[in-house]
Amino acid sequence: MKVLDELDLPALPTGRVSHTWIRLAEDGFGEPECIPVIVARGSKEGPTVGLTAALHGNELNGIPVLHRLFERLDCSTLRGNVVGVLAANVPGYHHHRRIFVEGMDLNHRFPGRPDGNAAEVVTHNLTKRVIRHFDALLDLHTASFGRENCLYVRANMSEERTARMAFLQRPQLIVHNPPNDLTLRGAAAELGIPAITVEIGDSHRFQERYIKRTLVGVRAVLMELGLIPKRPLASGPPPVMCRSSSWVYTEGGGLLTVVPRLVETVAEGEIIARRVDIFGKTLAEVRAPRSGVVIGRSTQPVARTGSRILHLGDLALPTDTHILGHDRGAKEILH
Repeated sequence: MKVLDELDLPALPTGRVSHTWIRLAEDGFGEPECIPVIVARGSKEGPTVGLTAALHGNELNGIPVLHRLFERLDCSTLRGNVVGVLAANVPGYHHHRRIFVEGMDLNHRFPGRPDGNAAEVVTHNLTKRVIRHFDALLDLHTASFGRENCLYVRANMSEERTARMAFLQRPQLIVHNPPNDLTLRGAAAELGIPAITVEIGDSHRFQERYIKRTLVGVRAVLMELGLIPKRPLASGPPPVMCRSSSWVYTEGGGLLTVVPRLVETVAEGEIIARRVDIFGKTLAEVRAPRSGVVIGRSTQPVARTGSRILHLGDLALPTDTHILGHDRGAKEILH
């Protein structure tokens, strides 16, 4: 298996799938610290689509999505290249944790710098050696530990290319979310690479229903971009559209019970959680500060002041035409 200093597509054979490692840094032994990468090179010219998994090391649902995707790709009919980074955060992956090293979150360190701290060097090298070779990016994530997510996409829905990728993924919800400069998605956008974030359920586990649905969406994106032959795919219900989202936090501590389920709509003033003290005495009934739809929620009962309760999406309005259009192309594939 090759170990490369950079994603070098011409060095890999066409018409087949290759497994390789790409150096990003050195570990405490002075040995190369590499990320596992799988590459399908088509027999015909075309774009390069990249998918990244486990940028947060305990967010695992994206890995089997990549496994199944590459198992089913036919390189004899593939136009272009599909690149899968199976575990972008190697220390986090090995230690079953979200963070990289020294408490640092890789997805808040992009695009990094070559003379920075450990996380900044890795994000710089990941961007320079891998991401810049992509023509489109799907960054696969899950909820953090102690929370659960539905299957949803974050994307800049006012940009046609990313909006169409989001619609084709056909998640339960789509949140209009222009990329932050410090995220992988933001770094890709700065390079002119259309990118979306796909949030696939929960951390520390494989969830079959989300994995299968995400794979269908990924293949739909590859069809739209011309890498694989187009054929109709069952779409399921259209996604709930959100113009924005934010978390609701506790105002005090105690034991927390969250009431609404994922993808449930709540009205302003509705009870969304109850908080009791360690003796079981009721401390508060928490009410929704506004109406919205539940994107994610806490599964951690022990809560201190400022703990997360609900990730609440603000439903798009008919007047939000800048984020509700751009589904052309999706309708040709999803029916």
